[in-house]
Amino acid sequence: MAPRLSTARTAAAVLVGRAVRVAARLRGGGSAIPGNIALKIDPGFLERTIARIPDGVVAVSGSNGKSTTTNMLAAIMRRHGLKVFTNPSGGNLPQGIASALLSEVSTGGRLDSDIAILEVDEGYGTKLAELLKPRTVLLLNIQIDQLNRYHEPDRVAAMLGRVAASSTEGLILNREDNFLVDLDTRIPGRPGRAVSFFGGVPSLVEPAGHGVASADRFEESAAAPGSRPATVEVIALDGPRATLSIELPGQDARTEITVKLPSRGLHYALDAAGAAATALSVLGDRFRPELVTEALDTLETVYGRGELLVVDGEQIEIIMMKNPASLQLNLDSLESAPEQVFLAVDEGTPDPSWIYDIDFSALDHVDGITGSKAWQFAVRFGYLGIPVGEVELDVRRALKAFLALPAPATGHKVMILNYEQMMLIRKILGFKELEGGGVA
Repeated sequence: MAPRLSTARTAAAVLVGRAVRVAARLRGGGSAIPGNIALKIDPGFLERTIARIPDGVVAVSGSNGKSTTTNMLAAIMRRHGLKVFTNPSGGNLPQGIASALLSEVSTGGRLDSDIAILEVDEGYGTKLAELLKPRTVLLLNIQIDQLNRYHEPDRVAAMLGRVAASSTEGLILNREDNFLVDLDTRIPGRPGRAVSFFGGVPSLVEPAGHGVASADRFEESAAAPGSRPATVEVIALDGPRATLSIELPGQDARTEITVKLPSRGLHYALDAAGAAATALSVLGDRFRPELVTEALDTLETVYGRGELLVVDGEQIEIIMMKNPASLQLNLDSLESAPEQVFLAVDEGTPDPSWIYDIDFSALDHVDGITGSKAWQFAVRFGYLGIPVGEVELDVRRALKAFLALPAPATGHKVMILNYEQMMLIRKILGFKELEGGGVA
C-alpha cells in the first residue's frame, strides 16, 4: 500500500474508532467494537503501530491471571520510568488491543510509549504473536478452561508453546504448573533467549487445598512441578500481602520484598511473582526490587478481580468465576464463610456441569442466585446441603434484594459472578468505566 494511502487509512481508522469508543462508553460497554471498526478500515493499524514501539512487546498469557498480572507488570515498569502501553480492560483479542490503542495513538499511528505490555488470549495467541512479534513472553498457567472452546488443556499447551517459541529475548514460566515447568525443553531453542521461572516455596504450595489448580498432564516424561530454580519465589503470605524472594544477577544473597496483592490467595501471589520475574528479565541491571513494592502498594485493582466496590457506603467484594480453576482458587482463599453471598451466572458459562467437581465447603449458605444458569447452581447446592435463600432469574430484582439485606456484622458482602454477569452488574451499579471505577 502506498504510504500516503496508508496514512489516510490510519487517520480514518483512528478518528472513526475514537468516535465509536465515545459512544460505546456512554452506553457502558462494547470495549472491542471501536477496535474492530478501526481494523476494518485499516487492517494493518495494529501491527504497524506496535512495531514502532522502541522496546517492543511483552506478551502475557495463560488460563487465569492475565489481566491482573498485566496490570501489575505495567505498574512495575512505569515505576522504573518507562512509558507503557497496555490493554488494561482485558481486551486480549486483536480488536480489544486496537481499542486500547485508540485513546493513545496519534492520527498518524504514532504511540508515545517505550514498551507494550499486552494481555494475550490463548486461542488467538499464535496469530497475535505473528502480528506483535513479542520480545518477551510470560506464561502463567494452563488450567481447565472453556472446554467448549479449547477442548482439552493439551491443546492450550500446544498453542501457548507456539507463543513461547515466538519470544526473541525472554521467556518466563511458572515452575508450579505441570505443563510449563519444562515447556522450554519442548519448544525450538532460540539464540539469545533467556528462560527464567517463578514459583512458590513448597511450604506454601503443598498445603494449598487444591494446589495451584494446574491441569493434569499424563505424559510419562512430564517434569515435576516445582523442580526448576526460580528467580522469584513467593516465600510467605499474610492475607493480601506476600513476601517475594528475588535472585538478582551478580549477588550471592537473595533479596526479599513485601508486596500488596489485589486480594487474598496464593494465585494472586504467584501473579505478582510472575510480574516481578518478567520485569527483572526485561530490565536486567536497571531492575530495582524496592520499585516493585512501591508499584504494587499503590496499584488499582483490575475490575472484577478481587475488586471492592462501594455501593451506598457499603463494601462489596467481586469474585469472578471465570472457570473451574478460578472459582476453586478464589473459594480456597476465603478466610471464612461470607456472612452474605450472592451468585450470578448466565449463558457466558455455557456448560456449568463442572461445578460438580468444585469443593464448595468454603460456603455455608448462599443468600441469592440469579442469571439463566441459576437453577443449575441451586440444584448443586441442594445436593451439598448448602441452604439457598432465593433463586430469582431477573438480575435486577435479585440484585436489589441482595443489596437490601442489612450490612454484615463482620466483613462485607460478597458477589461470585461469571464474566458476563460481572460486567452487567457493574453497569447496573453505575460502574461503567471498563478500566476501573471501583474502590480497591
